[in-house]
Amino acid sequence: MSLDPWLLERLCCPLTRTALRYDEDAQELVSEAAGLAYPVRDGVPVMLAEEARPLR
Repeated sequence: MSLDPWLLERLCCPLTRTALRYDEDAQELVSEAAGLAYPVRDGVPVMLAEEARPLR
């Protein structure tokens, strides 16, 4: 399932306020600045830091 480009353009990391990169294979929105990957469940981004996966 892909993420709507319009939505992706408007979303940002809730911690750093930087742009996110969508990883379609992992179904995650990646914040390189925060070092976190936010899950996308059933096409809905879960933008909660406590739900994010650390990248390192």
